[in-house]
Amino acid sequence: MMQNAKENGCSPAGANPLNHQLMKLFWMLGPAYVRWAESIMEMDGHTPKRMYLMGLLFEYGPMMMCSIKDRLGVTATNVTALVDALEKEGMVERKPHPSDRRATIISLSAQAEEFLTANCYSFKDRVSELFSIFSEEEQKQFLSFLLRMREVLIEKKILEGKSRSFDQENNRTDNTP
Repeated sequence: MMQNAKENGCSPAGANPLNHQLMKLFWMLGPAYVRWAESIMEMDGHTPKRMYLMGLLFEYGPMMMCSIKDRLGVTATNVTALVDALEKEGMVERKPHPSDRRATIISLSAQAEEFLTANCYSFKDRVSELFSIFSEEEQKQFLSFLLRMREVLIEKKILEGKSRSFDQENNRTDNTP
């Protein structure tokens, strides 16, 4: 019985539903794709966590430190170290929260905005190279499917809808970095 469950990936004998196959692939491919993107960042001499933090601020705007911590999935100590390093490089700025004196708002500096705008397209071009195995029509279809999945995740309050990279009116990607 246990052997049969192992062979079928914990499904009843002979059952391997399509949605289970998709789930397994997403689970495997998501982290692998992130590792691919991180390897490109490291080739450019940037640490992935710093780039994620700047990308987060670029995408969603200024944030409180605790929000950054939650989004990056790191400790408060790690966020403080990341922000300290980026602040020292002139890439982020700290500002007091207007109504909560215990909180600090982190925003990108003009220098970071320029850096991200100047380098974003070439970075995206290299990281998206993996999609070149698909025809343009297949890429459009894939994008359509993923945008629908994104909408479901937004509806379930798993993903935030506010984004610089997606047009909220008709779910088209725009040309911003």
